Amino acid sequence: MLSINLRNIDFVSRRKFAYALSVAAIALSLLSLGFKGMNLGLDFTGGTQMELGFSDAIELAQVTKAIEAAGLPDPTVQYFGTNRDVLVRLPPSEESNDPQLNTRLTASFKATGGPTPDIRRIEFLGAQVGNELVEDGGLAVLIALGCIALYVWLRFEQRFAVGALVATMHDPILTLGYFSLSGTSFDLTVLAAILAVVGYSVNDTIVVFDRIRENFRRMRKATPAEVVNASINQTMSRSLITSGTTLVVVIAMFFFGGPMLHGFALALIIGILVGTYSSIFVASTVALELGASRKDLMKIDKETGRPIEEA
Repeated sequence: MLSINLRNIDFVSRRKFAYALSVAAIALSLLSLGFKGMNLGLDFTGGTQMELGFSDAIELAQVTKAIEAAGLPDPTVQYFGTNRDVLVRLPPSEESNDPQLNTRLTASFKATGGPTPDIRRIEFLGAQVGNELVEDGGLAVLIALGCIALYVWLRFEQRFAVGALVATMHDPILTLGYFSLSGTSFDLTVLAAILAVVGYSVNDTIVVFDRIRENFRRMRKATPAEVVNASINQTMSRSLITSGTTLVVVIAMFFFGGPMLHGFALALIIGILVGTYSSIFVASTVALELGASRKDLMKIDKETGRPIEEA
C-alpha cells in the first residue's frame, strides 16, 4: 500500500520540476503582459466617476439603461454601500466630459421612467493623472522589492537574499500575468493587493530561512540539501495553516464583499497560493543552488575571521 509521510516530503529533489513550472508560468505571464497588456481600470486610464443616490432601492440594470440613453457608452455600474447608492464609472469620451452631464443624466432618468437621482459627486480623472498612477504604482513595487532584498541580505546572507528576491518577484509577476490573460480590470485596489502579496510572500520565506539557519547549526552532519528539506517540512504545517486561514477570509471577501472588492480579493487569492508555493519550492532551493552552506549562516569571530561553532 502506497503511503506518504507528510512530515518528510523530499521537496529538494522535485525542485527541477518546480523550476520548469515557474519558468513556463513566468514566460507566459511576461508574454501576455508584453503583447496583450493589462485591462487598466479608470484609476489608470482616466474617465469620469459619479456617485448617485436614490430615495428607494433601484436595480442596476435600470441605472445602466438610463445612462446609456443619455449617450454615455460602456458604463460600469455597481452598488456603493446600499442598494440605494450607486457608483458609476465612465471611460474617457467627449460625452462623459460634458460640463452639463448632471442635467443630461437627470433628463435621461425621467425619459426612461426611472426615479430622479441625487447626483452627489462627479469626478473627472484625466489620462495624465492615470499615467502618473501607473508610474507611481510600478515604482512602489520596485521599492518594496529592493527593501526586502536589502533586509534579507543584512539578516541572512547574499545567497538567501537572491533566493528571497527571486521568490518575491515570482509572485507578483504570476498574479499580474493572470490579470493580463483573463482581462480582469486592474485598478488601485488590485495594486494594493499586489503590494500585500509581496509582503505576504517574504514573510513566509523568512520563516523558512530562520528554520534553515537553526538547522544548519544543529544538524552538523547533514548536507545542505538535507537541512533545507528538513526545514521546509518542519515549517510546512505553519505555512499551510497560515495560508488556509487567510484564504478563508479572502474567499469570503471575494464572494460577499461586492464588486468593488472583487479584484482586490482575487489578487490576494492568487498571491497567497503562489506565495506559499514559492516559499516552498523557489526561495530556499534557489539559495541552495547558489551554494548556500552552513558556514554562510554561522557567527564569525571578529579576531580570527572564522565561524564560531555553537554547542
